[in-house]
Amino acid sequence: MTLTVGTKTWEIVVGLEVHVELATNTKLFCGCANQFGSEPNTNICPVCLGLPGSLPVLNERAVEFALRVGEALHFEVPAQSVFHRKNYFYPDMPKNFQTSQYDEPICSQGWIEVDDVRINITRAHLEEDTGKTTHLGDTGRIHGADSSLVDYNRAGVPLLEIVSEPEIRSAEQAGRYVEELRATLFAIGVSDVKMEEGSMRVDANVSVRPPGAPEFGTRCEIKNVNSIRSLRRAIDFEARRQVDLIDAGERVVQQTRHWNEDDGRTHSMRSKEEAYDYRYFPEPDLVPVVPTDAMRAAVRAAMPELPAAKRARLVEQWSIADKDARILVGVPGLPDYAEATVAALESGTARDVVNWATGEVLGFLNDSGASVDGLRLTPSGLAELVGLVAAGTISRSQAKDVLAAALAEGGTPGSIVAARGIAQVSDSGALEAAIDAVLVANADAVAEWCNGDDKAKKKKRGFLMGEAMKALQGQGNPQLLHQLLDRKLEHAATGSA
Repeated sequence: MTLTVGTKTWEIVVGLEVHVELATNTKLFCGCANQFGSEPNTNICPVCLGLPGSLPVLNERAVEFALRVGEALHFEVPAQSVFHRKNYFYPDMPKNFQTSQYDEPICSQGWIEVDDVRINITRAHLEEDTGKTTHLGDTGRIHGADSSLVDYNRAGVPLLEIVSEPEIRSAEQAGRYVEELRATLFAIGVSDVKMEEGSMRVDANVSVRPPGAPEFGTRCEIKNVNSIRSLRRAIDFEARRQVDLIDAGERVVQQTRHWNEDDGRTHSMRSKEEAYDYRYFPEPDLVPVVPTDAMRAAVRAAMPELPAAKRARLVEQWSIADKDARILVGVPGLPDYAEATVAALESGTARDVVNWATGEVLGFLNDSGASVDGLRLTPSGLAELVGLVAAGTISRSQAKDVLAAALAEGGTPGSIVAARGIAQVSDSGALEAAIDAVLVANADAVAEWCNGDDKAKKKKRGFLMGEAMKALQGQGNPQLLHQLLDRKLEHAATGSA
């Protein structure tokens, strides 16, 4: 994508650093629980607090998860990788250094395909997460805060940082990259990728340059973006900010910036650090990580179906559009929910299931912030709803209300239909009797339909249809009613019985 200001055109250059909390039971170097939402400072011990004399022990499960990522993203996994100490001094880092990997990461030189474009990934390395600082005050940030609280429950949680090459060329492409990466990480079971809970966070490095220029522009890093929508907005704003600076004859300063969702702007945090600022050196308390051939083989053999393959399979098996498959597979847990629903169908089609899943169900998830595994409506419940519509028991309009109640309050669609008395009348005998009564009671309207022009016919037919629905208290099957009414009117026009 390019930006044009005046007579000049600029190319956007983006590289992403995605930080993923791994779904291990315990932290990276100790036995403390890796659990979101616990009371502050309850999942802590001398190791993750960095107390004197404590020694780290590497979590083998975290290494296995890194190998899964390596397999899924086509990485090279070297014979060994090494942990380093990354030195900096923040209140949420209790040791005053972070145990991370530097020049010998566990994964290097991978790639992921996004909309038929291969985006190269420089590295994926293991490291420990920091604690969480909460600033108390009107702003919610350190500037203007009255005081700050630090929760060390997250300190030591295993992270995998996945660093792309600066090959992304638009905010839209950046969003699609993260969507594909998120779906892949969820599919291989290494993280719940809940951006709203911070288990997946994105840093975006953004710069601009004239199209075709050999050198990159000065980059700014936008830290800790926690939604794909925010990522797209932040990149668009930052690129425009840099272009406006250059166009005004000013210089872009390399720095770290914060995205503010409320005002839709990035704000300066601090000057951007370089690697030498962190004074990396090998961690003396940890030996190199050397995955065995058995570990590598076990990971390779256990790899599940990846998102791209799943999309292709569902398009072929269910005869759905590629865009619908992308929406479905892009939401963690939703494709499994849809497949379980299809398996439970007694009537209706897989396409019906996809329409409900990517429509009303996804809308509920977005509005409520719920996750798929927390839905009150089970896959068999959604299959029941699809069956009720296919059988003509309820209309699609009624089904929307039933589905909304099932998602919000629980209960099966069948029980909700029974409790509300909204079953649709589809018995042809009952429908025909209702129409006959309406036609007899409105003989003048029937005569006007028979003798009128197209406009009159349309008006009188609509009136008679409304009277029929009223007679059935709105519960007549509209498709069957339309068919029966048209047949009766044609018979009346030709003088047939």
